[in-house]
Amino acid sequence: MWMEALNCIENQFKTFKIMIPTTPVTVKDGIANPAPLGLCAFGMTTVLLNLANAGFIELNSMILAMGIFYGGLAQVIAGVIESKKNNTFGLTAFTSYGFFWLSLVALILMGKFNWFAGPSGSALAAYFVVWGLFTLCLFFGTLRLNRALQVVFGTLVILFILLAIEKGAGSESAGKLAGYEGIICGLSAIYAGIANLLNEVYGRDVLPIGKV
Repeated sequence: MWMEALNCIENQFKTFKIMIPTTPVTVKDGIANPAPLGLCAFGMTTVLLNLANAGFIELNSMILAMGIFYGGLAQVIAGVIESKKNNTFGLTAFTSYGFFWLSLVALILMGKFNWFAGPSGSALAAYFVVWGLFTLCLFFGTLRLNRALQVVFGTLVILFILLAIEKGAGSESAGKLAGYEGIICGLSAIYAGIANLLNEVYGRDVLPIGKV
């Protein structure tokens, strides 16, 4: 009697196992890719600021507004979304550079409105050196990502070095060179952002990013 009951349970269990699907199902997280937003926000703001550094346009409210809203807030938003996608690199990079732009605008405005004493040349040099070291650390992370990001972070390291030399040594030529180099850096970030966007939309490599 007990054996019959056990056999009945075993048969029911086998039937239940057959009903369970064994094919793995891919579950999408349902969160859009924030990288194009973050890269384009950084790139466009960087190009505009360095057009001023290179002497093509003047540093005005247009650049400061871009620094606050697009280069700043948009990148922070992109970083927050990256955290939802469990992307630590994207979270760290986008939120950090978003607040970099906000802090840079604050440095300019606080000195202009005499809220605090403006930073000296040596203080600004230290500011850019610290950001350059931080960017160098992130550059090593891009070695596991793609060539496009390697170009963005590599040129950004050089840009911070040139800006530090300009502010620390008072070198106008270094500042102008930083402007030209910064334009290249910004354009490379825009390219990486648009490439990510178009490649995702078309489902193929429309613009190559040099996957590692």
